[in-house]
Amino acid sequence: MQTMIVRRFRAGLTLLGIGVGACHHATTSSAPPDSRAISAHFPAHFPVDWRFKAGESGTVAPTAVVASNSALASAAGDEIMRGDGNAVDAAVATGFALAVTFPFAGNLGGGGYMVIRMADGRTAAVDYREIAPLAASRDMYLGPDGKMTDESVVGYRASGVPGAVAGMSAALARYGTKSLREVLQPAIRLADEGFVVDSVLFTSLDHSRDYLERFDGKTVFYPNGEPLQPGTRFRQPALARTLRLIAEQGQDAFYKGEVGDSLVAGMKRGGGIITKEDLARYKPEWRQPIASTYHGYKLFTMPPSSSGGVTITEALNILETFDSLPPFGSVGYTHALASAYQRAFIDRNSKLGDAAFVHVPLDKLTSKSYARELRKTILPGRASATPALERTITDGNHTTHYSVVDGAGNAVATTTTINNGYGSGVYLTGPGFFMNDEMDDFAAQPGKPNMFGLVQGEQNAIAPGKRMLSAMSPTIVLDPQGKLLLVVGAAGGPRIITATSQVILNVIQNHMTLADAMRAPRLHHQALPDTLRFEEHGLTPAVADSLKAMGWRLDPVRGSANVNAIMRAASGWVAVTEPRDRGPSRAVGH
Repeated sequence: MQTMIVRRFRAGLTLLGIGVGACHHATTSSAPPDSRAISAHFPAHFPVDWRFKAGESGTVAPTAVVASNSALASAAGDEIMRGDGNAVDAAVATGFALAVTFPFAGNLGGGGYMVIRMADGRTAAVDYREIAPLAASRDMYLGPDGKMTDESVVGYRASGVPGAVAGMSAALARYGTKSLREVLQPAIRLADEGFVVDSVLFTSLDHSRDYLERFDGKTVFYPNGEPLQPGTRFRQPALARTLRLIAEQGQDAFYKGEVGDSLVAGMKRGGGIITKEDLARYKPEWRQPIASTYHGYKLFTMPPSSSGGVTITEALNILETFDSLPPFGSVGYTHALASAYQRAFIDRNSKLGDAAFVHVPLDKLTSKSYARELRKTILPGRASATPALERTITDGNHTTHYSVVDGAGNAVATTTTINNGYGSGVYLTGPGFFMNDEMDDFAAQPGKPNMFGLVQGEQNAIAPGKRMLSAMSPTIVLDPQGKLLLVVGAAGGPRIITATSQVILNVIQNHMTLADAMRAPRLHHQALPDTLRFEEHGLTPAVADSLKAMGWRLDPVRGSANVNAIMRAASGWVAVTEPRDRGPSRAVGH
């Protein structure tokens, strides 16, 4: 069963364009960026066989724009901003609309993270990650033989307590300008009146039918035994009713009222462990974003319970210690990036967790001095084995991202998830949504790989009320003059971290346009397995041969993480949705 889930997960990655990356050659060196804002860009040169060409453009919007995995959800956010709403209003509207139009990852039954930067300089981060139910226990997914079962991935026991409704409501109340009722109207309309099924949704359902047809969603998504057909109108009256209740009663409808009662009843029928007390106790957490710098550019990104901000910061700090980076796509550049990611992921996998339960050495891991110490362990011309590094360093998808910018310069980066595509597969017919399978993001068996191949330690073991560690990395970047430059994040398990940071590097370090930065080949190293993954044809044969001679174990893959980003441009804003995804741009602005 676990093999089937992994196979289905990988198929979902392909549908969303999620996998890992590599490098390409540029005509310029990757010297440290100067103190000027990014205004001029160098032509990007990709390998001859690379799947994308350089020089494409994004969606240009003079005033405001939303970039998400659904054009309908992006339009919902844009509708709110056209009605004088700000970026936070639009982000919440987009999030609820994704629950309707993008059931693969958009959700009410999951959670996420939001990084906010207001035009007046205020910054905040909302952690609305799911938590382990009170009945959860450390070894709950081990069978009598001591081996992992598949219950952390599929079925009713795989779900953590959802945080999406509470988190979005909290962000709106503190930084929005409109009511929950107002921002929910586009989502309610989409659920009630329906929307036209496209080929992406059809293909996604077709690939997931063996999984989803085991649960109650089969009657909704497979009428007459077949997936929803392209060109047909898909209405969701149960979900529309849930959204109306939330609009009328606020988050209490979900956590203390009729929606929550229906959720708990559905979970109980299937053997799940989420109770009314679990829902009533849930609270999102307001946190300070991790504030870091890279050659004068300032980043605001997500702290634990997400590992994304720490790991990106640590990797970029390591890269900043180089006097200059070799040209992008070269052997030296690839070696530097892979080595930085490898070291940052060793710390990620062993030292990060929910800070309410374990000590997290945040100041150390994000410090420039610690990065200089790690830099000393990178050998020129030779790869390092992860097990040896672990002894040296250690001292003690599916998801969806959307980016929003409004006319005033307020910005929101939001990443939300139910973990696997369609979460645990459990569809609750009463409230009309899928439940997450986030319990697999814990170290359900410390030292053993999870669905994403991550090998994690005791810091992330299961405990009641604990938030599971995440790789989500919503990030906002300011230029050296303090102006908003980039809003970015990704879906794709641990590859979120490497893909998000490489888009940032491509813009800042390698002076690419946002379109080229998004299309450039990507690479990934997560410490274990000790493998440098790269997108097929993203490395030239000569570069690949040289890396192998240095001791790197290479693994070509088809896809990469699914990134959605917005960047400041002379004409206003340019937005680029993941080019590896099928279909036209899903960014909408005005």
